[in-house]
Amino acid sequence: MNIILVLAPISLLLALTGLGAFWWTVRSDQYDDPVGDAVRVLDDRYDETPGGASSGGAS
Repeated sequence: MNIILVLAPISLLLALTGLGAFWWTVRSDQYDDPVGDAVRVLDDRYDETPGGASSGGAS
């Protein structure tokens, strides 16, 4: 029973820390352009290979 007296405040502290971190990301505009981020993932211009060449192909 005594463990509840220790774990309850720790869990509340962790929950408030997570909520504070989420609130900080919202206030600092981390979620400013979710649609643009989704489009950039599918865009070929942001390929990791230099010059947009496919890996394994001849230059």
